[in-house]
Amino acid sequence: MELFKQTCLQCSKVITQAYSTSFTLGIKTLDKKFHLPIYGIYGFVRCADEIVDTFHDFDKRRLLADFERQTYEAIDTGISLNPVLHAFQCVVNEYKIDKCYITAFLKSMEMDLDDHVYDRSLYKEYIYGSAEVVGLMCLKVFCEGDDQMFERLKKPAASLGAAFQKVNFLRDMKSDYNERGRVYFPKVEYMNFSNDCKVEIEEDIRKDFEDAYAGIMALPRSARMGVYLAYVYYLKLFRKIQNLPATHILKERVRVPDNTKLALLLGSYLKYRFNAI
Repeated sequence: MELFKQTCLQCSKVITQAYSTSFTLGIKTLDKKFHLPIYGIYGFVRCADEIVDTFHDFDKRRLLADFERQTYEAIDTGISLNPVLHAFQCVVNEYKIDKCYITAFLKSMEMDLDDHVYDRSLYKEYIYGSAEVVGLMCLKVFCEGDDQMFERLKKPAASLGAAFQKVNFLRDMKSDYNERGRVYFPKVEYMNFSNDCKVEIEEDIRKDFEDAYAGIMALPRSARMGVYLAYVYYLKLFRKIQNLPATHILKERVRVPDNTKLALLLGSYLKYRFNAI
């Protein structure tokens, strides 16, 4: 069983490496004991996201419902022949991740199957399920059973997840609208997206980043650098977006070049070594 478990976790690692170089880089800077558990979480999240975002020629609703059923069955029985779900249930059961986070995540994925005009309430629900709970699942791993630490860091971890997701929404506005017909920001009309509207969204994101920072500094040292690296990468992307007009966001996906990512990694490592983070 241990060989099967490790093989399944390696499958989630392969998925992470294929889909996100930035997330993979962040994981590599965590203490080694956290690598496979975080890969296990990402593999699960990535597969669910792929169902609703890219499997256009298939019955997405049926696939997601089946994925959800198999997820809970794997958690309850402690085994699955789906390598991603077996890896995920191992992490959920070992670190006692509450099912309410998984339910909220899958609910947000289900929301992507329908056309929504997002009001403030629906937007907050989607952000919580699609991003904040992912941060909370990772936090359960980092806290290693320390419930007091988890409760203390829940709010900043949720804020960090929210910041990341909102930056993604800004970065991906063009593709979300053109390929999926989605605009997540409440009361935002894609064709009338203005600089004033963009600034209002950015102020909300800035507050999330600000709330998240104190929590990152309070993480165990074994987890701090990896989370900090993800933070500075997204902050760099956010500031790049801030410096562009709304019209640019509607025309082109904003990216952080690989050489900049490497510079951020080096800077973060030096701060970590000199106890600046």
